[in-house]
Amino acid sequence: MSGLLALLDDVAGIAKVAAASVDDIAGQAAKAGAKAAGALIDDAAVTPKYVHGFAPARELPIIGKIAVGSIRNKLLILLPAALILSAFAPWVIMPLLMLGGGYLCFEGAEKVYHLFRPHAPYADGHLPQDKAPDHLEAEKVAGAVKTDFILSAEIMTIALAALPTGQPLWMQGMALALVAVGITVLVYGGVALIVKADDFGLWLARIGRLGATRALGRGLVAMMPGFMNLLMVVGTAAMIWVGGSIVLHGLAEIGWHAPYDWVHHQAEFAAALVPPALHGAVGWAVTAFFDGVFGVVLGLLLIPLVAKVIDPLLSVFSKS
Repeated sequence: MSGLLALLDDVAGIAKVAAASVDDIAGQAAKAGAKAAGALIDDAAVTPKYVHGFAPARELPIIGKIAVGSIRNKLLILLPAALILSAFAPWVIMPLLMLGGGYLCFEGAEKVYHLFRPHAPYADGHLPQDKAPDHLEAEKVAGAVKTDFILSAEIMTIALAALPTGQPLWMQGMALALVAVGITVLVYGGVALIVKADDFGLWLARIGRLGATRALGRGLVAMMPGFMNLLMVVGTAAMIWVGGSIVLHGLAEIGWHAPYDWVHHQAEFAAALVPPALHGAVGWAVTAFFDGVFGVVLGLLLIPLVAKVIDPLLSVFSKS
């Protein structure tokens, strides 16, 4: 009997330790996800453009395919890679983070560039007519998943850097898995709500019993095109801002402090000109502005490099 009681006591102790570990992992995942929240706006703002031009019935399936690709990116590729790098080559994390930041700057600056010099097939704002809808959908999903891979890599790397050091590998993996799933659900659930808001407004306008309800529905329908355009602008600006910030911080981490320190001094100078209650907001706004300017300049410099060097090299390797 005493042996059974001792066994039950051991089991209870193990259960308490396991419960504490689960709580610890969940808490760490929440903190790490909060640290990565700055990059979420990229995903949430960029994704709706990938359903532009498709029938409403295809919007949610397309978002679902992108979400599945995002989960696959995070759990099957990025999470194992993050754990391997954390265990065996932590010094590689910052250069990879900077590489991803440079890609975000390039993507954002390319969008700004093509506002003034659009691609010929898309100059009128319409999808090309010589492709089958299923091919266009697959192309859009593939492009979205590719962009998501970079954004997800940024999120996972930021989350990994926010986790306490010296943890067992399995705890890091569980925390990163929770971040991956939680962020994907949050981002693509929000995107689904955004892209279906006009359909919901149309439904309200048709079946609403009250005049106010029908007016609300018509208002939603009327405002969504402008809101979607605004969201794309915000998404592009966020890509440039986050990318520039990552590269500037990375340069400071590897020893070149001048650009980061200059931006920091400008923010401090601007903050000193306003009342103390506004110091934080003004300092953040000035920092974000110069991070964005740096991101645009870096991205514009990368456009010819990608067009003249990287794309031809990739084309050669893909054919070989």
